[in-house]
Amino acid sequence: MKKITWITATALVVSNMIGTGIFTSLGYQVASLTNTYTIILLWSIGGVLALFGAFCYSELGNYYKETGGDYIYLSRGFHPVFGYLSSWVSLIVGFSAPVSLAALAMSKYLQIFGLGLGKGFAIAVIILIALSQSFSLRTSSDFHNLFTLLKVVFVLALIGLGLYIAPDAVNALNFSTSWKREVQMPEFASSLVFVAFAYTGWNSASYIVGEIKNPKKNLPKSLIVGTLFVTLVYVFINYVFLKHASILSLVNQEDVASIASIGFLGMNGAKWVSFFIALQLTATISGYLWIGSRVSFATAKENKLWSFMNKSKNDIPYLALWMHAGIAIVIILTGEFEQIFIYASFLLQILSTIAVATVFTIPSLKRHIFRGKYFWIFPVVFLAFGMYICYFTFVAHPKESIIGLSTIVLGLIAYSFDTKLSNKSDIIL
Repeated sequence: MKKITWITATALVVSNMIGTGIFTSLGYQVASLTNTYTIILLWSIGGVLALFGAFCYSELGNYYKETGGDYIYLSRGFHPVFGYLSSWVSLIVGFSAPVSLAALAMSKYLQIFGLGLGKGFAIAVIILIALSQSFSLRTSSDFHNLFTLLKVVFVLALIGLGLYIAPDAVNALNFSTSWKREVQMPEFASSLVFVAFAYTGWNSASYIVGEIKNPKKNLPKSLIVGTLFVTLVYVFINYVFLKHASILSLVNQEDVASIASIGFLGMNGAKWVSFFIALQLTATISGYLWIGSRVSFATAKENKLWSFMNKSKNDIPYLALWMHAGIAIVIILTGEFEQIFIYASFLLQILSTIAVATVFTIPSLKRHIFRGKYFWIFPVVFLAFGMYICYFTFVAHPKESIIGLSTIVLGLIAYSFDTKLSNKSDIIL
């Protein structure tokens, strides 16, 4: 089986993280939080949590050494029902919903050209990217690395220009002491769910540990390097957005980068920014389809209800790939952007919190990377913030949260049905 290098693994981490969340969520945050220190603190906390999670997943990936990520960790570490639920959530939400959001965000950003692009355009993009991944691992890798390179060059250029050019006369920068009050508000905690979604993807490389060369060295390298890079990007790019746009222009808007870039590049420059954001979201869609299909493929090997996806060609799990693409299209047809955003963020936070807890099942002597006694600080802090975010998200957005919990209940029903199918199969055999 062909293996990918740490560079491709890091590209997967970066491309899965830098995407829809960072280019859309600031507008929802400044609706309640207007202090620049507060916004920077939000994104810094997200980066620290993602890094702590990456430390835990480095150990989990090297301990289990199986492609499948959360499914493997939860099934082996806790109980098969937890692994099943993680794959269920990943199939319906974890990898399919972000694909939908990225495709919808592309159509939103391209509206600056006066194009009447809608859900049909978003669906077409998903189909084309799924096709690009349907041939070989080499083709998928080259396609993904190219668009990730474009993404990195673009965001660094945007940050550089935004920092260099003088701020707009009316901007959202606010360095007063109001941050002390804002960090105690429930809105601060609930805003972390948007940040957590933007950082989703820090664990991407661990899902395909079986496809990485020398995973003991390259898995932690890709997770940590990718997470640190993205954290710096997120802090600086939010500062740039605040520097070149007013609070009123940003509130509850999704295309915050277009709004801010008009302030320092003019309308023509903003059109180029919107075009490149739409282009780099291609890498986001590609990354989620790539990782998601591998997770579902791993699940299909062990569960009867999923067995139809247990087929691959040229190392590509093509049926799982198209299953994720199909679900993403259904989500686009049935939901609205903000509702999908909150629903997906809430469920993903629950999933990552429980998955990180499986690191406690690894014997200390079996840890490959972090052998010191202070290692436990990483999962404890991650779990504490995870529960904190979930609680306040439920309080602030009960409708989306209840729908999310209902998805878990449906997963339990599917697990029960799947277990009965497996038992009948064993009896026949």
